[in-house]
Amino acid sequence: MELEVQNGIGPIPWSMNPLLWPVRSVANGLGLAWWARVQTQTPDAVYWFGPFVRRSTLEAALQPFLADLRSEGPASIDHQLLRTQRGEPLTEAPDLR
Repeated sequence: MELEVQNGIGPIPWSMNPLLWPVRSVANGLGLAWWARVQTQTPDAVYWFGPFVRRSTLEAALQPFLADLRSEGPASIDHQLLRTQRGEPLTEAPDLR
């Protein structure tokens, strides 16, 4: 299911619906949310993508994110799906410290 974005950018997946943020926030606070930890090399960075209530929803939403990262040309991309609690920062890189 898709929901039309109000600002005219285009359709967004139902999983990214702003109305679901309270549910995702509670799941994250309890450590029950699904996150993807995406690590790239050259540039060396770790990106946290989430939170999602269901693993299947994360898996579907992750593919466009990975495609976008691939278009930036890193030497490698690895990812893990984790059920955890996360906060800021959502991007970790040596040059950001």
